[in-house]
Amino acid sequence: MKMQFIGAAHEVTGSCTYLEIGNKKILVDFGMEQGRDIYENARIPCAPSEIDYVLLTHAHIDHSGLIPLLYAGGFQGEIHTTQATASLCSIMLRDSAHIQEFEAQWRTRKAQRKGEEPYEPLYTMKDALGAIELMRPHKYDERFNLCEGVDVRFIDAGHLLGSASIEVWATEGDETRKLVFSGDIGNIDQPLLRDPIFIEDADYVVMESTYGDRTHERPKDYVTAFAEVLQRTFDRGGSVIIPSFAVGRSQELLYFLRQIKEQGLVKGHDGFPVYMDSPLAIEATNVFLSNQESCYDEEALSFVNRGVNPLAFPDLVLATSADESRAINFDKNCKVIISASGMCEAGRIKHHLKHNLWQNANTILFVGYQSYGTLGRSLVEGAQTAKLFGETIQVAAEIKQLPGISGHADLNGLTNWISNIKNVKRVFVVHGESDTADAFTAHIRNRLGLDAYAPYSGTEFDIIANAVTFEAEPKRIEHKSSAKGGNPVYQRLLAVLDRLTKLIHRSTGRTNKDVAKLTDQLTEICNKWEK
Repeated sequence: MKMQFIGAAHEVTGSCTYLEIGNKKILVDFGMEQGRDIYENARIPCAPSEIDYVLLTHAHIDHSGLIPLLYAGGFQGEIHTTQATASLCSIMLRDSAHIQEFEAQWRTRKAQRKGEEPYEPLYTMKDALGAIELMRPHKYDERFNLCEGVDVRFIDAGHLLGSASIEVWATEGDETRKLVFSGDIGNIDQPLLRDPIFIEDADYVVMESTYGDRTHERPKDYVTAFAEVLQRTFDRGGSVIIPSFAVGRSQELLYFLRQIKEQGLVKGHDGFPVYMDSPLAIEATNVFLSNQESCYDEEALSFVNRGVNPLAFPDLVLATSADESRAINFDKNCKVIISASGMCEAGRIKHHLKHNLWQNANTILFVGYQSYGTLGRSLVEGAQTAKLFGETIQVAAEIKQLPGISGHADLNGLTNWISNIKNVKRVFVVHGESDTADAFTAHIRNRLGLDAYAPYSGTEFDIIANAVTFEAEPKRIEHKSSAKGGNPVYQRLLAVLDRLTKLIHRSTGRTNKDVAKLTDQLTEICNKWEK
C-alpha cells in the first residue's frame, strides 16, 4: 500500500492525495489551487485513465475543481461522495468550466491583437458535465465496499453542506490499515450546519491545518456585530459590499440577515434591500433547502418545522442575469450586496468593487479566509489601490473583516478533533500555509505526543511499513514579482506602511494621551529594528 501527497502540501489550496491499494489507484480530492502558488506540485504518478476512483470530501473548488481536468485526460472511473456534495458539484463544476472558457476567450482576444497564439481553457463545459455523470452519492455514516480490499465511510465534517471526513479501510493479504482524511474540519456552532462528528480510531490521519496556529476571535454575538457594521455604514449613507463564497458562506449570511431584519437590529433603515448577486449562490441555496434533513442543525430544523424558510426574508433580491447585476449599482439606496467570489479573484464581485471601492461611505466586509496572493488578501492587509479590469481604483471605502464566521476549525477545534481519535500511529498535516502547517505539526507532537509530519508535495509513504519511502524537498515557484521590490513579503511590508500612514492621519482627533502612547509604541518598534 502506498500513499503520495500531491496537493495542499505546505499550502492551503489544491488538495489531492494519491493512494495505491492492491491494484487500485485512488485519489482523495483533486482540487484547484487558488491565489498565489508557492510550491511546485508533483504530478499524479499515472495517467488519468488509470485512476479507478476519486473520493471527494466536499464541493469547494480547492478540493473538487480539477476533476473535470481529470476527465479531460481520460478518467472514466467513479467519483464517490455525499449526496449533498454531488448536488453542489453539479453546480460548481459547471460554473468553474464557464469561468475557464470565458477567461480563455478573453485572453485569446488580447493575444490575437498582439499576434500571439490563442489560449485554451483548462477544461470545458463538456468535461465538467462528463465528470458530473461519474458522481456516485452516498449517505453519511454508511460503510460501503468500494472495491476488493477497500471499504469507505463518509462522516459529517461540519464545514459545508455535504462536507465529510473520509474513513478508508484498506486490506492487502492479511494486512488491514485504517486511513482517515479529515477534509476541511468545520467550526463549531456554525449557523445551519451540525458540528463536526468525531471519529473513533485510525492508524493514519491526513488532516488539514488552515487555522492551526491561531484561535478565532469570535464575537459573543455575531449577529449584533454584523448589525453594527450595517448600522454604521447606512448611517453615513453607504452600502455594505460582501465578497462571499457562493456555497456555504452566502447561505450563512442570509441566515444572519433574516435574524437582523426580524429582530429590528438596524434602526432607521427599515426595508433595506439585500442583493444576492451570484447565480451560483442562488442555485446553491436551493441545494441547501433540499438537504435540510441530512445536514441542518437543530436550530435550523426548528425553523423548517415551523414552516419558516431560514434563508429568505422580505427585501431579498436575487440577481441572476447580467442586466440585473449591472442595475444594482444604479440603486443609490443603502443596501447590502452579497457577491462571489469570496477572495475577489473572479466573478461579479469585481464589478461591485470597481463601483464601490472608491467611495468612502461604503464598507467592504470580508467574512471569510483570504488566501495569500489574492485581491481580497491585499485589501485586508491595507492596499491603497486595486487593479480592476485594467483600471487602478483608489481604496477609500472602509475595509472591515468580521471575525468568528470561519467555516474552518481553529487551533482548539483541530486539537479537539484529532485528540478524539484513538490508536493513531502517525498524523500527516496538510492544507495549511507553510509556517502554519509546521507550527501545528509541532503542536500536536508536543501537546498530544503524536507522531506528526508535514510532507511536501511528492513525499511517498508505505502504509504497511509505516515508513516514509521518499521525502520530497520543497520546490519553490519563481514569480516575476519576486525580483527586487516586487518581493511579495516586501510588498506586504509596504502595505502595512500605507495602513500606518492612514492611521496617523486619522489620529488628529485622538486625545494627547492616546497619540503619545501610539508614538511611544512606534518609536519602540523603530529602536528594535534599527539595531
